[in-house]
Amino acid sequence: MTAGAVHVVLVHGAGGSPATWSSVTPLLRARGIAYTLADNAMTSLREDEAAVRELVDAIPGRVLLVGHSYGGAVITNAGTHDRVVGLVYVAAFAPDTGESVSSIVETREPALVARYMHRGPDGEWVAQDDEESRAALAWDVPEDVQRAARYEHRVTADACFQQTTADAAWRSRPSWYIVASSDRHLLPAIQRDFVRRMGAEAIEVDTSHAVAHADPVRVADVVERAVRALA
Repeated sequence: MTAGAVHVVLVHGAGGSPATWSSVTPLLRARGIAYTLADNAMTSLREDEAAVRELVDAIPGRVLLVGHSYGGAVITNAGTHDRVVGLVYVAAFAPDTGESVSSIVETREPALVARYMHRGPDGEWVAQDDEESRAALAWDVPEDVQRAARYEHRVTADACFQQTTADAAWRSRPSWYIVASSDRHLLPAIQRDFVRRMGAEAIEVDTSHAVAHADPVRVADVVERAVRALA
């Protein structure tokens, strides 16, 4: 990475893992973009925020945070770190101060994903993972990627969705947003509301929620555009 370049931190969403970005990272490497993968425990928003802040602490120079889905709430909070210079949201939550993931979705009609979620014994959220749910929610993800992802699914504590944002980083950082126009997890109308409120530079892709696997080139393009703009 050349002097003055921006380092990228990729933050996965609820139930996900660093494998969320496995179709994107080879493209970033080929373009000479340095990156680090977050691996959050999803025990609470505060703990995931702290984990991302620790990653930023360990990176010399300026950082671009990229978040998918719930990962958008994480970067919205962790992005107030003084070395974070920009944010990229990939079909992601962009809460404002005082908002939580739950408070955002509870004001809208349920997305289709609600049919495929259930609560565990400690109130955690567990995603159904079978042929029916994959066909309904991630129909455009390559089969080999889907097979690999079956071993990566994790549960998500309810505190991730209930804890509120303190200071929204997008209010003081330049932001980019990829809207997934066929998303059945996070309604596209909500994503477009985020874009308008944030004043983010935005593009739309006709994919499922799994944008990073369904259209990794467009994700890499937006990340590269942000890196160049910030450099």
